[in-house]
Amino acid sequence: MAIVYLGIGSNLGNRRKNIEKAYTLLEKKNIYIIKKSSLIETNPVGGPPQGLFFNGVIKVETDLSPHNFLKTLQSIEVELGRQKTVRNGPRLIDLDILFYDDIKINTPKLTIPHPRIFEREFVLIPLKDIGWQGYENY
Repeated sequence: MAIVYLGIGSNLGNRRKNIEKAYTLLEKKNIYIIKKSSLIETNPVGGPPQGLFFNGVIKVETDLSPHNFLKTLQSIEVELGRQKTVRNGPRLIDLDILFYDDIKINTPKLTIPHPRIFEREFVLIPLKDIGWQGYENY
């Protein structure tokens, strides 16, 4: 099983409830949550004017390949009602693969590690919260 770190966020509707629903759907798809960070409230980065986000990071275990894992995350986003209309726009739920084991991938559909991790406090703070110590690898 692979260890994966996911960024999770929401800035529409009941943000906390949206994230809790995502946790439930991950478990239903045999993606096992090992650890959850605290959720932090953050300003949006880029995009049009919009509400504040709740952001966090979860550490999970999966037997899905990276590309199949991405497809599963995208299906969860759609199931929860996410509609991609504007780049960096508001969203009910956002699930991003940050790290997948020690794998590095750079394809048109998937880049691991996530290319903007180290630019985003809303990712770095929750990563630290759950004890991620992989900085020396990147």
